[in-house]
Amino acid sequence: MIQLADYEQIVGPQVLEELKILSKSLNGRKVLHVNSTAVGGGVAEILSRMVPLLNELGVETRWEVVKGGEAFYAVTKKIHNALHGNEDGLSEQEYQTFLDVQEENIKTMKFGEDIVFIHDPQPIGLIKLRKKLGNKWIWRCHVDVSKPNPGVWNFLKTFVEQYDKSVFSAPQFSQKLSIPQALICPSIDPLSEKNREMTKEEINSIMRRLKIPLDKPLVTQVSRFDRLKDPVGVIKAFKKVQKYSEARLLLVGGTADDDPEGTEVLLETKEAAGNDPDIIILSLPPTSHIEINAIQRVSTIILQKSLKEGFGLTITEALWKGKPVIAGAVGGIPLQVTHKYSGILTHSIDGTAYWLKQLLQDPAFAKKLGENGRAHVRQNFLLTRHIRDYLLLFLSLYHTEEDLINL
Repeated sequence: MIQLADYEQIVGPQVLEELKILSKSLNGRKVLHVNSTAVGGGVAEILSRMVPLLNELGVETRWEVVKGGEAFYAVTKKIHNALHGNEDGLSEQEYQTFLDVQEENIKTMKFGEDIVFIHDPQPIGLIKLRKKLGNKWIWRCHVDVSKPNPGVWNFLKTFVEQYDKSVFSAPQFSQKLSIPQALICPSIDPLSEKNREMTKEEINSIMRRLKIPLDKPLVTQVSRFDRLKDPVGVIKAFKKVQKYSEARLLLVGGTADDDPEGTEVLLETKEAAGNDPDIIILSLPPTSHIEINAIQRVSTIILQKSLKEGFGLTITEALWKGKPVIAGAVGGIPLQVTHKYSGILTHSIDGTAYWLKQLLQDPAFAKKLGENGRAHVRQNFLLTRHIRDYLLLFLSLYHTEEDLINL
């Protein structure tokens, strides 16, 4: 099992000492994290790595998942799309389905911890218990809410403003709220199966098992099959480049437990690819962490042509591996990618195609982008920084502005 001391070789002893000091300052307070899925997606990945380390630090932490049926997840998917700006609202019946599931979970779950940390809209209605319990509640938004559907956002806002604090991943996601807001970027664990160092033998063995040929430069997008990740747009951009550069495109992903549209988008992606032998579409289980690690490490260029994005941890993972990244200039992606320094930002299919051609034909420039990107991730987006920010957030719940010293 990975322990806190294992991170010293990456972040240094001072970072770990700071975490120990902050955790002791919480004086034994307990924390509960709640989200909508135990596997699939960045939230589950982060919590699976963070919760054990918080417990090692002496901050007793639990993680629970709300339960809901197909109808509930269909509604929460509509909410997800609406927060990204989709004009389709919810019917009265859909709102009621959402509220009913909140009540069902309230009856079966325990919320006795000092701090209850709710992730995203799916469990947002659990806040109903706050007044009764008298503990502290935080709502964490992991999605892009820069231009949300007004009707759906106003519905959620009635819950958000009952929390003690809210957390967003990028400055442009900030909303006009009556409660304090914090900016905390997500992170990756450099020692997880998805990000640890791998030998050439390990990598080659996985490539053979997955039947991914390496005879041409490999251009890869890793993300669940979601229209907001624009896999069809990736295929269109790649096809524009094929006449100029030899390469192979790999679209690899899967579906999350709380995303009912994944299968439909996968079929659309396969249809767009047609019979092109240089386009591989690979659907993997959400637990395929070592496979994703190997794929990213053999890739020449990583794409993430998102149309909307909360943060984009697949970009963080690729940058950590020193890979040049071409990504949509949306959501939290510009916090990771500085154009032409730590990666490339694009706004269209044509722009993606242009930069893909440039990087395939200029490997020295591509390599430099990857080197700069890795340094940026080391400084800003590793799990230890994320834990530090959460510990500071927890401490802030118990201190008014008058208690703070401004330096």
